[in-house]
Amino acid sequence: MKSKILLIDDEKGIISILKNYFESSGYQVYSALSGNEALERVHCQPDIILLDINMPDIDGITVCQRIRKYISCPILFLTARVESNDKIIGFRAGADDYILKPFDIDELGVRVEAHLRRENRMHKQSIIRFFGDLTVNYSNREVSVSSFVVPLSKREFEIVELLSMNAGQVFDRDHIYEAIWGTDGEGSSDTIMEHIRKVRAKLAVFTQKSYIDTVWGVGYKWNG
Repeated sequence: MKSKILLIDDEKGIISILKNYFESSGYQVYSALSGNEALERVHCQPDIILLDINMPDIDGITVCQRIRKYISCPILFLTARVESNDKIIGFRAGADDYILKPFDIDELGVRVEAHLRRENRMHKQSIIRFFGDLTVNYSNREVSVSSFVVPLSKREFEIVELLSMNAGQVFDRDHIYEAIWGTDGEGSSDTIMEHIRKVRAKLAVFTQKSYIDTVWGVGYKWNG
């Protein structure tokens, strides 16, 4: 199975060079040109991440802090220059190594190989998605907003799971009910309204953003 690498850099030229190199070396390559895009790509479950520090929207240190609690793969920072204090901040944020620009691409490839060899130990990979300040951890069946866990019931989480995994897609109440309770459920699709009301109320304690939209006369959709 190919190792998966996630490349994060706001310079398209660097992404293009690295993508060509690692694909020709047998890697499955994912890429992102910003911090926000990086948070969207993390659910691909990379085996290693190359992360630029200086990006215009969310800097690499912040991205590293956001994702580190959910993934254990190596994170290698790419940076034009680094001081001792910068390294301390980066390592505390969860980085495993620093790569200075400009770099020798073959040396970078060997470093990536070395980190992956060390990662042959067993570790858990969480399937997660980020929606602004809200995080859905599908592996741990947990929803959090800015690190605060939202106390959802089993059915409430399953509704969030269904909608958020299919963001933007509209589901009617019957579809949601059958997907979660099954065709043999003894209740009715009316119970979906009550469960969604509770989910919205619990999310509202932590955020003003409404993540579940009502599409009148049709059903509901996730607004990520």
